[in-house]
Amino acid sequence: EHRRNSREHMVRESRQDRELGTCPRESPSFHRRFTALTMAREPQSKHGAKDGAVGTGQGCASASSGAAMAVATALFEPGGDGQTPQVVVLVGAPGMGKTTMVRKVMVEWGEGTLHTQFDFVFCVDCKAIALPMEASVADLVSQCCPGLQVPAGKILDDQKKILFIFDGFEALGFSLVQPEAELSSDPREVKPLELTLMSLLKKIVLPEASLLITTRPTALGSLGRCLEGECYVEILGFSAARREEYFHRYFENPNKADMAFRFARGNEILYSLCVIPVMSWTVCTILEQELCGTKNLLECSKATTGMMVFYLSQLLKHRDRDNPRVLQQFLLQLCSLAADGIWKHKVLFEEKEIKDCGLDQPGLLPFFLNERIPKEGEDRGSVYAFAHLHLQEFFAAMFYVLEDDGEMVSSLGRLEKDVNKLLESYSKSRKDLNVTVRFLFGLVSQKSIEFMDKTVGCRISPRAREELLKWLQGRHRGLSHPGRALKVSEMDTFHFLFEMNEKSFAQSALGHFTDLDLQDTKLALYDQMALSFCIQHWDGLGCVTLQGCSFPWQDPAAELDAGHPGALTVRRREELPCPIYLLCRALRHRGSALRVLRLQWCRLSESCCAELAALLAEHPSLARLELGDSSLGDSGVRLLCEGLRAPGCRLRVLR
Repeated sequence: EHRRNSREHMVRESRQDRELGTCPRESPSFHRRFTALTMAREPQSKHGAKDGAVGTGQGCASASSGAAMAVATALFEPGGDGQTPQVVVLVGAPGMGKTTMVRKVMVEWGEGTLHTQFDFVFCVDCKAIALPMEASVADLVSQCCPGLQVPAGKILDDQKKILFIFDGFEALGFSLVQPEAELSSDPREVKPLELTLMSLLKKIVLPEASLLITTRPTALGSLGRCLEGECYVEILGFSAARREEYFHRYFENPNKADMAFRFARGNEILYSLCVIPVMSWTVCTILEQELCGTKNLLECSKATTGMMVFYLSQLLKHRDRDNPRVLQQFLLQLCSLAADGIWKHKVLFEEKEIKDCGLDQPGLLPFFLNERIPKEGEDRGSVYAFAHLHLQEFFAAMFYVLEDDGEMVSSLGRLEKDVNKLLESYSKSRKDLNVTVRFLFGLVSQKSIEFMDKTVGCRISPRAREELLKWLQGRHRGLSHPGRALKVSEMDTFHFLFEMNEKSFAQSALGHFTDLDLQDTKLALYDQMALSFCIQHWDGLGCVTLQGCSFPWQDPAAELDAGHPGALTVRRREELPCPIYLLCRALRHRGSALRVLRLQWCRLSESCCAELAALLAEHPSLARLELGDSSLGDSGVRLLCEGLRAPGCRLRVLR
C-alpha cells in the first residue's frame, strides 16, 4: 500500500524536465501520440562500448511492439543467454526520442504497469535538474521526489526492485575517472556528486538496482569505461509502418491524418527524413497549422526546404543564443564539411577532420553530427556522420548562401562558394546533386531568409538568386530547337521553383517559354503540386504535353503491413480527388493562354472526366484536347459532352 501511494505521489511531484510541459499522468495526448521506435540491441559487453560500434546491432526490435509489452520490459528484455541486463544504455542522436522513451517508462510505472519489474523508478534529468555539489544516493532520491512519504533509506533497502534513470547523460559536466577508494557503498553517505554517481554506475552502491542511461553517441566512449555488463540499445527511428502510425496518432481526426500522411508520402525526400522522430513531429506540426488555415493540404505552400528550416529552428531552440556569431561561424564550417562530402560522395568524417574544421564544440556538434565509436582493434578515432544524407545535402546547399564576414576562410580550404560551378556540374553529369540544388532554391526564398534570421539567428545571402534565375532561363533555351517553340521538358525545374515558392521568380523564370513537355513521368503528389504552382504563374503557357505520364495518389492505408497491430481500415479510394484535379485546377487560372492539352497514354479513367469537362466549359482559348488510350467509358464521355455543350467551350479538335 505504501509503495502504491508513494508511486502516485512521486509521479505527481517528480516532473523535472522543462520540456515535458505537463506531468505524464495529466497528458492524454502523450498516450495517444506515443509510437514505438525501431531499436538495434547490442549484446551485453564485458568491456563497454569499445567492444562494438553502436548501430551494428545483431538484432532489431520495436519498443512496445506488442500492445501489452511495456517500454521498460522491452528495454530490459533477457538477452540470448537468458540473462536480464541490469544496465541498459539507450543511445540516439538529438530528436530520436530518448527523453520520450524515458517519459513513457515513467508513465507506465505511475500506472502500475511495471509492478512485477520495479517498485520504484527514480529519474534524474541530467540536463535540467539542479543537482547539489554534495549528495548521498538517498538525497538524490529525495530530490527526484520531494513529496515522498516513505523515508528514502527504507525504499533503498529492497534494491532489486529499483530502477534509476539518467536522462541526457552527456550533459553531466564532470570527469568519469574517479579514484576507486573514494567511492562509497553506503546509500546514506554524503559525497561529492560525481563520486555518488560513479558509485551507482560502477555498482559499488546498490549493486542489485537497475540503471537506464540515455545518451547521445558522443558520451559513449567515456561511459563505457565505467560500466560493467551493460547492454546497448540504439534508437534507429521510425520504420515505414510506424511513420504512418505516428501520423494517425498525432492527428485525432482520421481524415486529417490520411491527408497529412499522403502529403508526406508523396514527397520522397520528406518521407525519407520522417524516419527521424523529431522530423515526423516537425512535419505533423506544420501540416496541422496548414490544415487549420486552408482545410486542404493540396493548397499547402510549405515545400521541403520550409520544413527543414523549421526543423533546424526546433533543433536549436534551447541552445545558448547569447552569441550568434559563434553559431554563424560553426555553421559555416559545418556547411563547408557537408558540401565537401557531397562533392566527394563522402558521408563519414574522421575525428581529425572535425577538429581541423573547428567543429569539436560539445555545445553544438551533437545537434548535427552523430558519433560512431570504432570497434576494438581499429586504431582510428571516432567517426562522424550526419543523421541523414538529406540533412547533409541541406547543409551543403546552405554552404553556398550562408553569409560570411570575410574574416574566416574555411580551414578545409578546398571548396569555393561557386554557385555556377554547382549548377553546371549538375546539368552536365552530377545528377546526384539534385537535392542539394533543390534546397539551394528554397534557402534563398524571401521567407527562408527572414525565418532563418529571426529564429535561428543566421544570415542567408540573397545574391545567388540572380545566378539561379539565369541558369534556369538558359538551360531550357539550350534544349529547345532554333525556330521552334521554347519548351520546358525537365521536371526538376518545377521542383526548384516550387521550393522557392515565389510568384514573381516563377514568372521571370518561365516567361520566355510557351510549351511544357513531359514524357513517361510518374508524377507523385509533390511533383503534381510543383507543376500546379508553376502552371498558375506561367502566363505564356500555350501547349501542355504530358505523354505517358501517370498521376498516382498515395493511398496510405493500402501501404500498411496488414499484420501490424495498429493497422488501419483501408479507406475507399472514392474519397480521393481525381488524379488530374491539381493539373486541371491550375490550368483554369485567370489569364491562362492554354491552346493545346495532350494527355495521350495517361490511362485516364471516368473519374477524370468531370474535371476535364469543367476545363472545357470554362477555358476561353483551349482549342485542342488529346486523350488517346484512355478508359473513359460511356459515362465518362457523357460528362465530357456536357463540357463540350457549354457556351464557353471553344474546342476545335478532340482526339
